[in-house]
This record gives sequence, C-alpha cells and structure tokens, in this order.
Amino acid sequence: MSQQKAVRIDLFDFKSIPMRTFHMTWFAFFLSFFGWFAVAPLMPLVRHDLGLTKTQIGNTIIASVAITIIVRLLIGWLCDRFGPRRTYAALLIIGSLPMMAIGLAHDYQSFLLFRLAIGAIGASFVLTQYHTSVMFAPNCVGTANATAAGWGNMGGGITQMVMPLVLAAVMSFGFGESLGWRLSMVVPGVLLFLTGFAYARWTKDFPQGNMDELRAQGLLPTRKQVKGSFRAAMKDHRVWALCVIYAASFGVELTINNIAALYFTDQFHLSIAAAGLVAGLFGLMNLFARTLGGFFSDRCARGNGLRGRVIFLGASLFIGGLLLMVFSRMTVLPLAIAAMLSFALFIKMANGATYAVVPFINRKALGAVSGIIGAGGNVGGVLFGFLFRDDKMSYMDGLFYLGIAVAVTAGLSLAVKFSVEDERETKEAFDVARARRLEVVALG
Repeated sequence: MSQQKAVRIDLFDFKSIPMRTFHMTWFAFFLSFFGWFAVAPLMPLVRHDLGLTKTQIGNTIIASVAITIIVRLLIGWLCDRFGPRRTYAALLIIGSLPMMAIGLAHDYQSFLLFRLAIGAIGASFVLTQYHTSVMFAPNCVGTANATAAGWGNMGGGITQMVMPLVLAAVMSFGFGESLGWRLSMVVPGVLLFLTGFAYARWTKDFPQGNMDELRAQGLLPTRKQVKGSFRAAMKDHRVWALCVIYAASFGVELTINNIAALYFTDQFHLSIAAAGLVAGLFGLMNLFARTLGGFFSDRCARGNGLRGRVIFLGASLFIGGLLLMVFSRMTVLPLAIAAMLSFALFIKMANGATYAVVPFINRKALGAVSGIIGAGGNVGGVLFGFLFRDDKMSYMDGLFYLGIAVAVTAGLSLAVKFSVEDERETKEAFDVARARRLEVVALG
C-alpha cells in the first residue's frame, strides 16, 4: 500500500491520484474556511442590524466553533468507515445550506443558530489531514499535511479581505447594508455546494483506489474490523496531549479569525475595509507558515526521527505564546501588525508540526486520531472565546492571558513519546521513501 504513496509534492501534477487529491483537498478546505468565517468581517454591520451586545457576539463566536468539536469527532469515525471522498463531499454539500440561509436571521437567537450550523463545516479540516496523510510517504507527509491545511486555513484570511468587497459589489446594485450582508453570504455557500460534487467526481480515497474497492480485494480492514479504532485512539495518552496542544495553537487561530476585524476597528479606529485588510494578513500567513511547520518537522525527522518532530512542535508553540503576549501590549498600529505577524508565524508552524506527528500515532485509527486532535483545536477556540465575551475583560488583556496559556501548554509535548520499535519502523519507511524520491528525481 505504502509503495504507491507520493514521495514528493509536484504542484504542477494534476494527473496522479495523490496530487489531484492534494489540490482538491486544500481547495475544498480553503472554501470551507472562507465560508466558515465569511460573516466575521461583516460583523460591524450585523451587530448594528441585529442590535447585538458584546456578550451576544461572544456567544456567536463560541457557537461557530463549538459545534465543530462534535462534528470533527464524528467525521474522523466516518473516515475510517466510509472513506474521505464521500464523507468530504457530503459535508461540503450539507454545510453549504446554512451558509446560504443565514440571511434569514432576524434576531440574536436565529443568528446564533445559523452560526452554530455553519460551524459544522470546520470539520473539513479532519478530512483534509486524513486524505493527505494516506496519499503521501513519510519523507514528505508532514509538508503535505501542513501545506494542504495551511493553504486551506488561508481562507480565513482571504475572507477578511474579500467579503467586504463582495458586500460592496452587492450594494452597488442598490441594496442597503441590512440586505447587503445577507445576500453576500450566498456567494460562499454556492461555491461550497458546487465543490462538494466536484470532490466526489475528481478524487479517490487512496492512491490505489476507493475504500469499497480495496476492501473487496482484502487490502483494507472491513467496517467491522475498524469498529474499535475510536476506542483505541481514546486510550492513547499521546492523542490527548496533542489534543491539548492543538487546542492551544489552532484555538488561537480560530479566536483571532473571529475577533481580528473587531479588534482593529475598536482598538485602532480603522474602517471595516481597512480592518478586514489588516486582519486578513493573519490568515494570509498560512500561505507559507504552516507549510514551514511541516517542512521543518520533516527535516528534523531526518536526523532525530519522531522525537525530532515532537521537539520542534514544542519549541514552535512556546515561542508563539511569548510573541502573542508581546502583540497584546502593542498600542501603535505598525508595531501591532508586526507583532501579530510574528506570533502568527510560530503559532501556524506549530499547527503544521502537530499534524506532521499525527500520522505516526496510530496508523490503524488515523481517522479517529485526526478527529480527536482536530476537535481539540475547536475546544481551544471555545474556551478562548469566553475571554472575549466578558465586558470587564478588554481584548488586550484577553490576548495576554491567551499567550500565557499557549506558552505553558507547550510543555505537554514532553508527554508525546514513541517506542524504539515505532522509531525503527518509521525510519525504515522514511529511508525507503527518500530513496524512491531520489530515483524519481533522477529519472526526471
């Protein structure tokens, strides 16, 4: 099975199953993230239109992240049973519906329910990481996972920039602000709906083919045989350590995506468009920052094996927490932007480094492991959201305490250890994959 995995990332290859799946996966996740946070840059208008208080806005932020915890756990289980292709397609199509319908919200309660429903699309992350994990060999799986997730997460930044432009285009037809933000949300919904059908059409579950075909050939465990995979993942303390680590790193990213536009509007008195542009820079860091996390993790694995991956993860998260504390104290706009980009680099590298470790925890329960750890990121987003719903807590103080929590959590990386046998098997697979890559490069 592993012999057919890709040993390098050829971005201009759209024909091979691994690379075609890679491109479809990151693009689907990009649109998912775009739609998930599409309403965030429009929140100043929504706040005025629906008369929302700071506490109510905080509740909607929490709701948009909370539902994903449950759905990510479910999605990981579904991946192990039905495969990523059909599961991803179904999530995209179903998740697009509340996105297109959020314009029907007329008060706080209905808006809260729509935000809750839209949050389910965030489970697409687990599918993205599962699908790239099974398509790439150990020598480049960290980079592949991190790049697909990073380019997908970039949607959270692009939406900060694009949605105000979509709003302006809608309003140019004579619609007011109230109807304008509602119609604008139809755009990402339609794109997700169409992408769901494209995903089912143009991807495969594995490099060798789809899950049902491989099970019929006896190359994969049956659904009954993977029944205990979720239980096995639950019993592994390393899964929970990585779950908390990801709660700290990705939880911060979710929180910043939700509050950045409001933060720069209120703290530095920027317009909606300007605040969206500045906030979008945070998300744009995913273009390369998360990829760097996976790339350096793969490099650390060359000489130090799985232990090297874990050490890099802990160091990235710790530095990211310190820089977040620095960002929280900035009162001059250029310095605040510089500090934001600095902490974003290390936080996003930690995100990438986490899922460079995940494929090696339990190969027989990859979906369950990915789902539990991915859900941790949303648990962090929910818990951090409570810091920003209290009228007595300023955004600056909330970010400072957040930085402390992130730095402390980095210590949990010490609990992620691998046996001598795991290290040996992984090194052998790594060396084989590197040798195959050299052969591919030599052959042109």
